[in-house]
Amino acid sequence: MKLNYSKATLIVASLFLFGACKNAENKEVTISQDTIQKESKKVNDFFKQQFQETLDRHPMYQTYIGITKDADKWDDSSEEFQNKELELTKQALQWINDSVNVKALDEATKLSYDLYKQSLENTIADDKYRLYSYPVNQMHGAQAEIPAFLINMHQIKSKKDAENYISRLKGIEPMFAQLVAGLKKRQEAGIMIPKFVFARVLDDSKNLITGQPFDTSSKKSTLLNDFENKVSKLEIDATEKEALIAEAKKALKENVLAGYTNLINTLEAQEKVASTDDGAWKFPNGETFYNNALQRTTTTTLTANEIHEIGLKEVARIHAEMKKIMEKVGFKGNLQEFFKFMKTDKQFYYADSDKGRKEYMDKAEFIIDSMKTRLDELFITKPKADLQVKAVEAFREKSAGKAFYQQPALDGSRPGTYYANMYDMASMPSYQMEALAYHEGIPGHHMQIAIAQELQDVPMFRKLGRYTAYVEGWGLYSEFIPKEMGFYSDPYSDFGRLAMELWRACRLVVDTGIHAKKWTREEGIKYYTDNTPNAEADAVKMVERHIVMPSQATAYKIGMIKIIELREKAKKALGEKFDIRKFHDVVLTNGPLPLNVLENLVDKYIASAK
Repeated sequence: MKLNYSKATLIVASLFLFGACKNAENKEVTISQDTIQKESKKVNDFFKQQFQETLDRHPMYQTYIGITKDADKWDDSSEEFQNKELELTKQALQWINDSVNVKALDEATKLSYDLYKQSLENTIADDKYRLYSYPVNQMHGAQAEIPAFLINMHQIKSKKDAENYISRLKGIEPMFAQLVAGLKKRQEAGIMIPKFVFARVLDDSKNLITGQPFDTSSKKSTLLNDFENKVSKLEIDATEKEALIAEAKKALKENVLAGYTNLINTLEAQEKVASTDDGAWKFPNGETFYNNALQRTTTTTLTANEIHEIGLKEVARIHAEMKKIMEKVGFKGNLQEFFKFMKTDKQFYYADSDKGRKEYMDKAEFIIDSMKTRLDELFITKPKADLQVKAVEAFREKSAGKAFYQQPALDGSRPGTYYANMYDMASMPSYQMEALAYHEGIPGHHMQIAIAQELQDVPMFRKLGRYTAYVEGWGLYSEFIPKEMGFYSDPYSDFGRLAMELWRACRLVVDTGIHAKKWTREEGIKYYTDNTPNAEADAVKMVERHIVMPSQATAYKIGMIKIIELREKAKKALGEKFDIRKFHDVVLTNGPLPLNVLENLVDKYIASAK
């Protein structure tokens, strides 16, 4: 990073009005438009430079957003690299503090300045928690994400792309050596992966080195199958294809096998000494770490106890609404009996077969396509990027979540993707299909993330930023919007919407329960099975997610509550002048934001609309 900016000369004109009295009255200082324009440009140029330099140091992120510059490399996760990143962050903050006349920034740049400065300050403050994570876990661990990255992100459209893929296969060995070093350093610091995680990640790891060319079975390994399928579509001669495949096999047998073997050996050794303590309270200074994590996740000052209480109240409210639906459909019995009915009645589940999976995916596509026809009712700004629906790939479906979203490439070469997990059909009831599709697809994550990526005259760090409470709050809010549009016409489907919201309310209770109140994994699972209609498998996965991602799951409900609160505030203030499309424009056309900043923008919208 080069911080060679000189301080701009500020042209400040002071206006003085002289009256009959002897003392001159010094009026408010004004700044010329030329100065505002120059200072704002200087700061935005700095943001652009910072983003580009960060991008140059992160090859995987380049690929993620559709840039092929360093597509033969992996990210560096060494301690030396992390120390360098911290130093560069401190240099950037120093420039922000010393070289900018904040009063001479236009409104949009001032917002970018505030967000960027806060991000730098948080990154520096949080460095003391550098090791407070599980880089190998059942949710998003490297053991599964690296092959998923190659399969889903690394496109092969040329011979060079194929050669880059092979280089990345070779790079798995040194990359996993850095991963292992990080795991051992965490163990020394008293931050160990919980006992239950090992079986999941070891299973993932061993699956990746099963099949050809790792053994003599008739089945090809996951990565070889992917590489061969992609290379087969290239318009090059057969000899070149054969040579590329042979080189890929060699890299798999030597480098990929060595990398995974090193990881497996390390995990098997750590498993023997791992404990069943699950909460962040077990970490050194665990309570302080968790409270900080909650603040970062929710972008609020809510404490663990306050979030826990909000969750309990929301669970009670949603239970009351569910009882009304229970009465509407004429069910005789209590809510727990209704939950059991919803869990077990075959009418709500697709068959655990290829036919059943196809029927589910066809219906998911229909739900998305139906909502696409109604977007003009909700949005002024809409993304250019399309949305596709896909099933989670077989190699990672066992450990992946039930549904998730993958953003489109910046250059439009890859659409956004709504993934549905077909591994356990008992965890994918038909009555939750609508809410899942609205959350992960449209009007949920695809609208928010794709619109942000396509914003003009906004720094890249804002387009691609992530404030979890904002992003996931919008996703959960997007489950609710279709209800107001006449969707969820089937009362069972409306129950599914409430069940999804209830699930997020329970997250507030269980996340804080595990990490602040020392609940066990089993207590967390029981809370979900006692209070929701979801399958026990869902409860197990969710609790295990809480454990490896402290605070993350609190973002959804806290974010949704704030967005609805702001919408009601605008509706009350504006009356007939309120336009939901304009409100959504305020929420979505500034990129991801902390909730307090979002509230400030809504207040400005209200004032201007009046």
